[in-house]
Amino acid sequence: MVYEFEGRTEKEAIDRAAEELGLQKDDFDVEILENQRSGLFKKGFVKIQVHTNQGEGTGNQRVFTEPSREGQAGAGQFSQAVFGDPDPKNPFEEKMTSFMEGLISAMGYAGKVSILFREERKLGLKIESEYSSILIGKKGKNLDALQLLANIYAGRQGQEDMRIILDSENYRIRREESLVRLAYTVADRVRENRNSILLEPMNPFDRRLIHTTLNDIADVETKSEGEGLYKQVRVFYRGIR
Repeated sequence: MVYEFEGRTEKEAIDRAAEELGLQKDDFDVEILENQRSGLFKKGFVKIQVHTNQGEGTGNQRVFTEPSREGQAGAGQFSQAVFGDPDPKNPFEEKMTSFMEGLISAMGYAGKVSILFREERKLGLKIESEYSSILIGKKGKNLDALQLLANIYAGRQGQEDMRIILDSENYRIRREESLVRLAYTVADRVRENRNSILLEPMNPFDRRLIHTTLNDIADVETKSEGEGLYKQVRVFYRGIR
């Protein structure tokens, strides 16, 4: 389900979402839609969109299902070291690595999937393949699609509260560093030319990184535009007020 919340800061909006939805902050993904900093005569304003699959709503009424006992038990299995043994340590990890290897094979590529990291509600999977560039795809779109399928499969295994993070060739880290550099470069151009720049379509994680990177630049604001999963971020100059 998707909900929208507002606040004076990103933290206030996220806290409000967690309180109203009755969820922990790790139970949902956050996308920043609009971020306006406070000025001399203007209060700060942040609008976020919350994505969660733990409840269903009708109209303004929100109804949430109680997590299954299987899901609760599963979460406890991952209270261990974040990094360590790349081999699966329980049936769920074995199913996830086997599923992903089978999926990659069905696409016509050879690859090995191992455990990248373990957290309480997150499981990282690493793909090692000579076809990594194809599996990652342009701007990581193929990797995002595979990650989506991995999370759907995890939900069908009774692990709806577990988020699967898929990576290959350290793409996620390299992409994050690239986006941070892009954000600062675009901000400099916007401030110099006193205009706005619309960035390429990005997934929610990448867009949030742009928003948060530029959050502390006083005379620059950001806003997500468009529909669907891949929206665009507009960076615009507002001047110091």
